[in-house]
This record gives sequence, C-alpha cells and structure tokens, in this order.
Amino acid sequence: MEQLNKYLDVAPEVAEALAAGKPVVALESTIISHGMPYPQNVETALAVENIVRENGAVPATIAILGGRLKVGITKDEIDYLGKKGLAVIKASRRDVPVLVAKKEDGAATVATTMLIAAMAGVKIFATGGIGGVHRGAEVTMDISADLEELAMTPVMVVCAGAKAILDLGLTLEYLETKGVPVIGYQTKELPAFYTRKSGFSVDYQLDTPAEIAAAWKAKLDLHMQGGMLVTNPIPEEYSMDHDYINKCIDEAIEEMKAKGIKGKETTPFLLAKVKEITGGSSLDANIHLVFNNAKLASQIACELCK
Repeated sequence: MEQLNKYLDVAPEVAEALAAGKPVVALESTIISHGMPYPQNVETALAVENIVRENGAVPATIAILGGRLKVGITKDEIDYLGKKGLAVIKASRRDVPVLVAKKEDGAATVATTMLIAAMAGVKIFATGGIGGVHRGAEVTMDISADLEELAMTPVMVVCAGAKAILDLGLTLEYLETKGVPVIGYQTKELPAFYTRKSGFSVDYQLDTPAEIAAAWKAKLDLHMQGGMLVTNPIPEEYSMDHDYINKCIDEAIEEMKAKGIKGKETTPFLLAKVKEITGGSSLDANIHLVFNNAKLASQIACELCK
C-alpha cells in the first residue's frame, strides 16, 4: 500500500467508511465523460451517488485526475469531467501507467474502476453494462479488457448484463473459461442491457442481496482469484423490445463496419448510433438501469458488512 499511496487518493468519507467496515460502492466515470451529453451526464452521476447513499452505502466514483488515481471525487470534479466530455481519455488498464506518469485525466472504464477500487480495498462496484466479446471477434480478436479484469481482480461487478451490441454467447463462454461466476439476480436468463431477455442462461440465479453477499464472501474467504458478475435486469417499465433493439444494433454495426471504426472507438460509436436510431429511448433505458444497479449493489454491500 505504501507504494500505491504515491499515486492513490482515497476521499476522506470513503477512507473513513473502509476503516470502520462500512459499505462502500465503487462507480465508474466513463459514463460521465463518454456516456451522455452535458449536463445530463453530471445530473445522472450525482443521482447515482444519491441512490447509493439512500440505500445505506458510501459512493466512491473513480477517475484519474491530473495523474492521481481517485477513489471518490467531488461534485466539482464530476462537473469538470462532464464538461470536458469526450476530451477526457477513456482509460482502460493499459492507459493507467501512462496517464499517471504524464499527470493527465482519464475516465475509468469497468476494467480500470475494478483495478483502482481493488487498490483501495473497495469490493463492490455498480455500472451499466460490461464490455465483452465483440461480434466477429473470431476474426478481429476484439475482446474487452473488462473480462480479463473480472478474471484477475477481486471486485464484484453489478451490471445489467453485457451490452447488447456484443456477442453475448461468446462473452459467457469467455467468462466461464476464466472461472468468473455469472449470477442472475432473480433471473436465470442473462439480461442484455436494454432488454431483460437474451436467450442465454446465467450460471446461478440468486434471489436476495443477502444470498449474493454470502456467495461473494465465500469467494473472498477462499482467496480465489478474480471477481464475480451480478447481472440485474433492467426494470420492466424501461425494458426495450428485444427484436426492435437488436434490429437497431444490427443497423449500427453495419454503419460502423462501413466507416472502418475499430478498437476502443467501437462501443461509444455503437451506443451513440443506437441512441440516434431509437430517438433517445435507449439513453433513457441506460440511465434507469444504472440507477437500478446502484441500488442493488448498495444492498449487497450492506449485507456483506453484516
């Protein structure tokens, strides 16, 4: 930890909660800079923090600011990231050392949020959806670093499944190979971000935050490497039609291929394109599923602390 203190800033409220054994929930910052326009991005980030507090936990939004690894950022810092928007580097694991050395800013992806949360001792993280194996990955080898992080880093990720723009079957196969348990909260079916249905099964259905916390505690006590993925379906009233959203995604993927977009630009392009095609209803769905995940993650964190 001494080495890390050189680079790591844990907000006083988060540090106090961790020292006292109180529940803390990590939150990512890519959704602020790359997820939606200003000021909606800032309003959403602050609302998510409020939901964590309302459910008995302390929020720790994670970002890289001026080369410092931040576990818990201020309202002003959230506003700064929101205004700077796409000019902030979308920071995955590979970007961290360079951003630290160059004292630059970075918005933490799922992989980076897990990495920095683990450095600070935060065990539970709420996000929208994870990255995964992209469609056509058997040719392109385009596989998100989120999956590799889940295989290595002891942080539970609560999400609404993998983003529907991905190859969900291959994403589940990859997680199985890496030994990552995929839990469905009150469901046996993997939710697919915008929609509650995917046609694919999770490893286990667990029905209460206490059951999930018990499984996570067992994994931690057994000193097993890696995290756990908890998939929490989007609330029914915000769920989009499965066939309609898949048709929109197929249309977006065709345009992406035609424009030659690859690598880390893939997900932001596809999410923006799907938002455009759906007339903004996909963004509304995105916001509500994040709220839903923050609530569940906070409930699990509270149970874990018992």
